[in-house]
Amino acid sequence: MTVPPIDLWRDIPARGHHAVMQEVRVAPRPLETLAAVLPPARVARLNETAARARSRFGDRIVWHVSSTASGGGVAEMLQTLLAYGNGAEIDNRWLVLDADPDFFAITKRIHNMLHGDPGDGGPLGEAEGGHYRSVLATNLDVLLTRVSPGDIVMLHDPQTAGLVAGLRQAGGRVVWRCHVGRDEPHELADAAWEFLRPYAEDADAFVFSRREYAPAWADDSRLMVIPPSIDPYSPKNLELAPAVVSAVLARVGLVDGKDPGGHLRFERQAGNSGSVRPHREAGGLIVDGPPPPTGAPLVVQVSRWDRLKDMTGVLSGFAQLALEDPAGSAHLMLVGPETDGVSDDPEGDQVLMDCRQRWHQLPDRVRARVHLAAIPMDDRDENAMIVNAVQRHAHVVVQKSLAEGFGLTVTEAMWKGKPVVASRIGGIQDQITHGRDGLLLDDPHDLTAFASMLKQVLEDHQLAERLGRAAHARVLDEYVGDRHLERYADLFERLVAGSPGR
Repeated sequence: MTVPPIDLWRDIPARGHHAVMQEVRVAPRPLETLAAVLPPARVARLNETAARARSRFGDRIVWHVSSTASGGGVAEMLQTLLAYGNGAEIDNRWLVLDADPDFFAITKRIHNMLHGDPGDGGPLGEAEGGHYRSVLATNLDVLLTRVSPGDIVMLHDPQTAGLVAGLRQAGGRVVWRCHVGRDEPHELADAAWEFLRPYAEDADAFVFSRREYAPAWADDSRLMVIPPSIDPYSPKNLELAPAVVSAVLARVGLVDGKDPGGHLRFERQAGNSGSVRPHREAGGLIVDGPPPPTGAPLVVQVSRWDRLKDMTGVLSGFAQLALEDPAGSAHLMLVGPETDGVSDDPEGDQVLMDCRQRWHQLPDRVRARVHLAAIPMDDRDENAMIVNAVQRHAHVVVQKSLAEGFGLTVTEAMWKGKPVVASRIGGIQDQITHGRDGLLLDDPHDLTAFASMLKQVLEDHQLAERLGRAAHARVLDEYVGDRHLERYADLFERLVAGSPGR
């Protein structure tokens, strides 16, 4: 069976009953690209690591398997890591699961339960296990036509855990990477881990973003902690001049400025150029109501329309601030993807609808200062360019999640020198030191404390600037892709050598 490749920057074809896994093509990006932002010693170490990996990997392929090619942090991270990995002449390839809505409903339930949240409240019984195994058995048939003995396979998140045994039996060196979890035990999380354990526990290695996320059965001899990272040169994070930021936001209707006309070009991940489309012609990207004034201080949260991201809570907390300060000029923008563009998240439509209902219930004077934006996913690079412009335009970026494995949008905002107000949960508490490079909210349900933190950063410009400078330095030190690539190389070298594991 052959697997037709697709271009990462085009839509994945609609899945049918007999569809197959799709390969995502990522253009190589030279390691030298990072030299402009990294200290010379780190550039030298990265090049040494790449050279050592090339000599030890031989003709092995490193395969990555995930549930979607876009719409989440895992997909964004893979785009970066594979680009630089291929640029280092390590053969990295990426396959996306073929699955149906019932499968994604089950795995979304697992995702929520691992965070201690019931999700849709459905069971994880034999029927769910049977469907999970059936879908992954079909995907395994495709994988076994591609993966050779000795290849390394990195399986991402609960959606892929059921592939471990079959790939190991075929001679693959299998790593299961789980990007979600919680710091403290919880009965729902325990139930989800028990569901996953028969599938995942025989992996050659495990990778978690935090040690606390790993279940007890993931023994330390096979476990590695690797936090996610960003690419400073991706369309999401590339430096943009203020005039470009304003032009992009005006063109797509996210501010009330005039579209400057002409072409707003950007470089795609694949190396060719793209242009921001004039979405204003279709009413702009604001879901309800007009866009904010160009000069208004903007509070922004960028995330999926996911209940655990608590977009409705952010809206309510900002509304409380606006009611207490009716003369204030700040506006809020909640930014998420168009919900039909995220294939593995069945909750998106409902969460966006909840936000819209909450928005309509606000008093008129508050509703005028709150904006919901849905960014198209049909062009991933354009989507990234728009999000980049929104984050750079923001005065404050927030991430008031109720649960978070690792806040990639937090890292992105910190890289852009923005003060971040975020929940003290999960990986976010590793990314931010309260008062030094951001502000942490101890209880994400405490809307009064959230509103108070927002007011503090909005009014104290020196504090905002100080936090932003320190945030950029923190990301440069710890969360740029060279750190991530070196840890992957170390893990893969150990696998090739026969450890960790068997």
